[in-house]
Amino acid sequence: MKPVTLAALLMLASAPALAQTPPTTPAPPATPDASAVTKASTATTPDASDLLFEQPQMKNVPPGSKLTYDYLRRSGISKGPFGPPLNDTIKLGIEPGNAAENRNIRVEMFSGANRFPAGPFEDMPGNPVMTLFLEHHLMDLARVLMANPRYIKNAIRKGLRDNATVTPMQIDYKGQKVDAWRIETQPFLDDKMKERMRGFENLKYTFVTSAAVPGELVSIEASSKNAEGGELLQENLSYDPNAG
Repeated sequence: MKPVTLAALLMLASAPALAQTPPTTPAPPATPDASAVTKASTATTPDASDLLFEQPQMKNVPPGSKLTYDYLRRSGISKGPFGPPLNDTIKLGIEPGNAAENRNIRVEMFSGANRFPAGPFEDMPGNPVMTLFLEHHLMDLARVLMANPRYIKNAIRKGLRDNATVTPMQIDYKGQKVDAWRIETQPFLDDKMKERMRGFENLKYTFVTSAAVPGELVSIEASSKNAEGGELLQENLSYDPNAG
């Protein structure tokens, strides 16, 4: 299996939209009350793509430390096109980068027979686990749907850019309440090609970030269920503050 390169990771956030990507018109948002979700494009709310891909997320991670993320993927689809359930970890080893806010990062993506080659990354301002998760998810989804991975990638990117909601929230971190953001998008709901998604057109992506947490990424969830509530895909990544 080929390693995931830094160039490949950055494509998710920066690749130009393909001509084959069908244009979509987001549905107008409902009028929110004071506690309602606000659109990512509003002036008072951070932009979803900026929160996930453009912030110097590693600046609050001390060199010499490690970050550990618990990973879970399971599916209830018969004959298991996603394979058996996978419950593993992604570990990042952090060293100083050339700039004060940047880090050199070693990656252990899964363990044993599940090991997936990735990294190392040099002088990174952002947390690479974000795009490591998304690239791995993208490869699996494209294989199961027999779809063009670049089309799916651009749809997710467009959903985060144009049709994501960003909600302020608080999370528990080491016994304290800290401020966080929840970012949600369903990029395939209005896609012209959704009839080819084989039930996955309702895929929902949920990200939680917090500047109070090392590496800023708290969790990622990709989930889809069929009309009867059966689990088509449940994929999660979550930061483990207690792991060394």
